[in-house]
Formats: sequence, C-alpha cells, structure tokens
Amino acid sequence: MKIFVTVLALFVGTQLFSQANIKFDKEKHSFGKIKQGVPASVVFTYTNTGAKPLIVETATAECGCTSPEWTKAAVGKGKTGTIKATFNAAAAGAFTKRVTVKFANNPVPVVLTIEGEVVGK
Repeated sequence: MKIFVTVLALFVGTQLFSQANIKFDKEKHSFGKIKQGVPASVVFTYTNTGAKPLIVETATAECGCTSPEWTKAAVGKGKTGTIKATFNAAAAGAFTKRVTVKFANNPVPVVLTIEGEVVGK
C-alpha cells in the first residue's frame, strides 16, 4: 500500500508541476450570438512562467468547423504565445467546441473551449 501511495503522490505531483510553467489568460471564451456564415475568432494568450522554453507540439480542434493557429516558435521565460481558434459558423444553433493544446515536455494537454450561438441569416 505504501508503494501505491508513493507512486500516486509522484504522479499527481508531476501532473500539477507539469502545467505550473504555463499560464493562460483564459481557457474558455463565449462569443454570444454570431451571424451564420461569418467566421468568429478568439485569441488565447499564454505566458511561460517556467525556466525552459515552451513549444506547442499540436493544437487540435475536435471538429472541422474550428481551425486553430498557434505560435510556432519556442516561447522563452516570461514571454507570451498565442492560440487562435476560428469557428466557421456555417450551421445555425448553439455550439461548444474544444481545442486541445499539447506542449512539448508537458504530459497533460490544455483544453481550450469556445461556445456561442449561431443565428440564421
């Protein structure tokens, strides 16, 4: 039992520490009501609060209706980078979409969420 508790504590500590060097200005954005057929974008800004440079390996949207773009260069200590999420607003109705961001050397991805309602033309 002691070994299990020790391994669990190390795992949880690693997970908490792994994200300690990334600080997002926000992880969720609500567009409110947007017009159908007019793409809407939001920029999520993150700051490197650690000593090592941050590199985004991937930023993946859960569907083809959302397109992520991100800072490709390494982001140094104290510097900022961005993840831009653009929603195509093709279909009317409420939406909630996620973009999963994987940073190099960070085992736990960050999930950014956009939501809103597309209103017909």
